[in-house]
Amino acid sequence: MNDPDNLLKRITRLTSEIETDYPELYRFLEEDPITLPGKAHPKVQKKELQDYLESLEQLLGKHLRTYKKANGLN
Repeated sequence: MNDPDNLLKRITRLTSEIETDYPELYRFLEEDPITLPGKAHPKVQKKELQDYLESLEQLLGKHLRTYKKANGLN
């Protein structure tokens, strides 16, 4: 279930959710065009995709916990 295509789909979905629903977080994503590789088809390992997805999930989770705490929500 965590094949590279599935990981990319999940990353894309979560990134879109963050951009749309939590624009205040979007600026923290490391998606600077300057960091994109110059190769036409760079090899990205499954481990890097999994790590990136987990970092997105952690960023959003921390934001939601902080937001709820700051607003007295449980």
